[in-house]
Amino acid sequence: MLFSKTRPSEAEPVRVAGGPLIQLRQLEKSFQHGASRTYVLRRVSLDIRDGEFVSIMGPSGAGKSTILHIIGMHDSAWTGEYRFLEHDVHTLGRKERADLHKRYFGFVFQSYHLLDHLTVYENLEVPLSYRDIKRSERESIVCDVLDRFQIVGKKDLYPNQLSGGQQQLVAVARAIVASPKVILADEPTGNLHSEQGREIMELFRKLNEDGTTIVQVTHSEVNAEYSDRIVRLRDGWVVDE
Repeated sequence: MLFSKTRPSEAEPVRVAGGPLIQLRQLEKSFQHGASRTYVLRRVSLDIRDGEFVSIMGPSGAGKSTILHIIGMHDSAWTGEYRFLEHDVHTLGRKERADLHKRYFGFVFQSYHLLDHLTVYENLEVPLSYRDIKRSERESIVCDVLDRFQIVGKKDLYPNQLSGGQQQLVAVARAIVASPKVILADEPTGNLHSEQGREIMELFRKLNEDGTTIVQVTHSEVNAEYSDRIVRLRDGWVVDE
């Protein structure tokens, strides 16, 4: 084993600022097709520092979104070793991984993934409901985020009453409402026109400057320029970093 075994605890681990936050070692994901096996990721080893802004790039089918969902603990069907903070994710069960995901990660998807039956306000409150936060405090946090994103006037609307740009803005607001340590963004500007996309990327830049670690999957060289480092994948392999 490359890492010693640890389990999640309520105390925040003591770490050196700027040190490795995410460590992947020999990560692989594959699917069996009869007698053959198709690999989505091959022997991926990667470190992401606390407070870093990383872009993952590559052609379609390279494994970009797969690695993002593994980092975010949405996907558990892989082999290899993954350490996040002081936790060895590869040794943890489903519930422990889910607890880490809810506590530390915010996700932004290209297709927004807002809950259609909830208002903007209610969508923003969902991540806070996973935590032991009093209702009055949740209300204060949501109101602060609505004001910060200048969407107070949209709080009682449903997603289908919003434009694509407004929906993505709400999706980003939902991702950061619980002050996650890491934001994972999968083609966050793919459905937006250029000016809306620039606004989202400028927002990511500000969040990163404030200390949030950001990992984005993108095809856009313009979006990649906002990052500190680019990791390029091809056919499941890291080919350039």
